Amino acid sequence: MTTLPRSTPESQGVASSRISAFIDDINRNIRDLHSLMLMRHGTVIAEGWWQPYQADAPHVLFSLSKSFTSSAIGLAIAEGRLGLRDRVLDYFPDDAPATINEHLAEMRVEHLLSMTSGHHEDTLFSMFTQPDGNWARGFLGQAVTHAPGSYFVYNSGATYMLAAILQRLTGQTLLDYLRPRLLAPLGIEGATWDVCPRGVNVGGWGMKIKTEDIARFGQLYLQRGRWQGQQVLPEAWVAQATAFQSDNNNGTQTNPDWQQGYGYQFWRCRHGAYRGDGAFGQFCVVFPDQDAVLAITSGLGDMQAVLNLAWQHLLPAFAAASLPENAAEQAALQQRLSALCVPMTTGVAGDHLAQHVSGKTYQLEPNALGLTALRMQFDTPDVVLHVSDAAGQHDIVIGGAAWRHSHSRFEVRNPRFGASNPSALHHIATSGAWVAPDVYSLQLCFAETPFIHTFSLRFEGERVQLTSRENVSFMPIEPMQVWGRLAKNE
Repeated sequence: MTTLPRSTPESQGVASSRISAFIDDINRNIRDLHSLMLMRHGTVIAEGWWQPYQADAPHVLFSLSKSFTSSAIGLAIAEGRLGLRDRVLDYFPDDAPATINEHLAEMRVEHLLSMTSGHHEDTLFSMFTQPDGNWARGFLGQAVTHAPGSYFVYNSGATYMLAAILQRLTGQTLLDYLRPRLLAPLGIEGATWDVCPRGVNVGGWGMKIKTEDIARFGQLYLQRGRWQGQQVLPEAWVAQATAFQSDNNNGTQTNPDWQQGYGYQFWRCRHGAYRGDGAFGQFCVVFPDQDAVLAITSGLGDMQAVLNLAWQHLLPAFAAASLPENAAEQAALQQRLSALCVPMTTGVAGDHLAQHVSGKTYQLEPNALGLTALRMQFDTPDVVLHVSDAAGQHDIVIGGAAWRHSHSRFEVRNPRFGASNPSALHHIATSGAWVAPDVYSLQLCFAETPFIHTFSLRFEGERVQLTSRENVSFMPIEPMQVWGRLAKNE
């Protein structure tokens, strides 16, 4: 795979000091970015990864995946496989409900793309609860209360249906269809995509690629579908997908950049920009008027905040012509970019309890995290957390002065949804320290996701109190506390 070209910011009309100010503001006021890559005139002018996140590691996209699904539909339309006005029901005759109301009958492919299917709420719950795993039937069985095209509601189920339609038409999964047509021409390798119980790529989320791959995708759209002299995507589709197709300012959106209109699985932005985005701040922002692309991965609770900083610092930084080179500011920017790091656990107390509790097993009371026992090992060259759940015991080495990388099948179970994939091998980075005389705190960063879990262990005689906190969540974030007692054979 060839890498994208690199150049200095000044050569592309951007002052290094402006990018430095953007990064400083992020580190001071947001602190939750995992990576960024800024392109101008087709070249990378700034890139950085907050350790333990890495350039060669993929990151889950969440709903930024939708923009790739849109691209697949555009390609299929260009190949004559389907049309925007095709009826959705025609693709799923065996999954239709017994009674079909006029709104469901009028739902078209274009309504799935523009999030105007006529549903009043997202259809995912109805899909997920189908006992036979038939998500299409769950989608079609959800009440369609509005005339299609008349009401915007963000509906990841609609995007799933696009993926299901494509698979029915081609006999290929969405990912397999995109590989030779989009991913390979762009040089995107190693992409993965979650599937539903019936083997259909979920479409609306679940794709995982690297930050540079996000930037490539944005650059393709900036170049109206052309890549290295080849028309990879139809130019007309790029224009349609990123144009205003539906009014999303219906009272459900509160942030200004979520009120500018919606295209075909792309959001319109202020200042003439558009973007694909995903939960917790996975961004592909395209600035057509400035010939620039910004790719970001993160673990943000407030996604509007990072866009505000981009408009404040980057938008006015794009000059019409190149600027004089500034070696001092370029060096200062590179120093910032190379030193980026997610804040680590730092110790403020001694470890006098370490020898006393090391190697002792604590049985945990029943808990929503699904953990059954834990043991800390402090008397080895590396600090090790041994934690047990229904899948068995997991041994996780904890970093001290630097993030420690490893792979494990351990995952922190979501109290609402349970384990996502108990057999999957996860890239985990860890950091830990004694933060009080009786408290050892460790971070578990699932380094291909936005999620960082903090376990604080307070040792009290023969008992331990585990407090678990998550940095971001689809549910209200509340610390969970679990008590454990020294095992009887200890």
